[in-house]
Amino acid sequence: MTFASFIRSLSLVLAVVTFTAAVAQEDQGWEGAPALGISGFLDVFYVYDFNRPPGDFRQEFLFNHNRHNEFNLNLGLVGLSLEHPKYRAKFTLQTGTYANDNYAAEPGVLKNIFEAWAGVSLNRENTLWLDAGILPSHIGFESAISMENYTLTRSLSAENSPYFLTGAQLSYSPDARWKFAGLVVNGWQVIQKVSGNSIPSFGTQVMFTPSGGLTLNWSTFIGTEDPDQTRRMRYFSNLYGQFRITDKVNLLGGIDLGIQQKRKGSSDYDLWFTPTVIGQYLLDPRWKTALRLEYYADPGGVIIPTETADGFRTAGISWNLDYNPAPQVACRFEARWLGSQEPVFRAEDDLRDSDFFVAVSLAVKLEAPSVHKGP
Repeated sequence: MTFASFIRSLSLVLAVVTFTAAVAQEDQGWEGAPALGISGFLDVFYVYDFNRPPGDFRQEFLFNHNRHNEFNLNLGLVGLSLEHPKYRAKFTLQTGTYANDNYAAEPGVLKNIFEAWAGVSLNRENTLWLDAGILPSHIGFESAISMENYTLTRSLSAENSPYFLTGAQLSYSPDARWKFAGLVVNGWQVIQKVSGNSIPSFGTQVMFTPSGGLTLNWSTFIGTEDPDQTRRMRYFSNLYGQFRITDKVNLLGGIDLGIQQKRKGSSDYDLWFTPTVIGQYLLDPRWKTALRLEYYADPGGVIIPTETADGFRTAGISWNLDYNPAPQVACRFEARWLGSQEPVFRAEDDLRDSDFFVAVSLAVKLEAPSVHKGP
């Protein structure tokens, strides 16, 4: 798919949504002009990795801030959004090392699409929505936008589960506390379906937010990354809770659990899991600090393949210090240690069983006020 054909397809989707709105103007809520929003984000970083790994990236299983001893752009975004009580759309372009690393399997200019989707309300109360396109993932508690997370770098859990999915999502929010969603997608973090694969993948989400200080979420994925001839089914679950303990203390805990068939039709499965705990403390309105503990076990090498007998078994600890001189600006520092039973970390002298690095980042996030277009 070329960039021009992608834009034509997106324009067609938007045209269908607009036409639906136009023919239904007599129905309550379809009248009025939509609001147009503009957003942007920049995350410039520097990392010093004491393993001093050679080449263009530090570690194969990291996709953010993954360069050594150089200043670089992790992620730059420019986006347009359309908001109406009955329909919505968003189109965001991206660039940076995150786009190069995490979209390596996608051809050409598709790497520059961060998200591109359109949605329409399916009921009078606007509690049932159908969205389709390149969507933010329903899995996990961290996003690709660093300012939205407690820590500068992403957890091993986030780095090795989908940041995005391509397909359709049906979501239902009966009130402000509950969200239910079901998805049909092309696969595990891909824009285009794997060649030779004839079946879609599926996902579900249940989110419960009884108050501003508590969020509980359970998300799943069922599908395959293989063509039909070698199809191994994958079943994945992500469960997390986010808690506001006091006005100054936030806590986040989650666990991922996945299994995948060892071969097509097999009743034997490889299993991987990863627990993560992050605590954040607000020192004052401008200063914050956070501590993360994590463990990633993938003995079968399903998600993170290695040449070791015991696969990828890694523990990690990181400490963050953040300074926010304004709500739109973040100056961040992180020190992170990762350790394994086996040599799995790239270094100047082949592989080592541990890795320590420090990272700094300057990020700016801007959202222009929405403006109404049309009569």
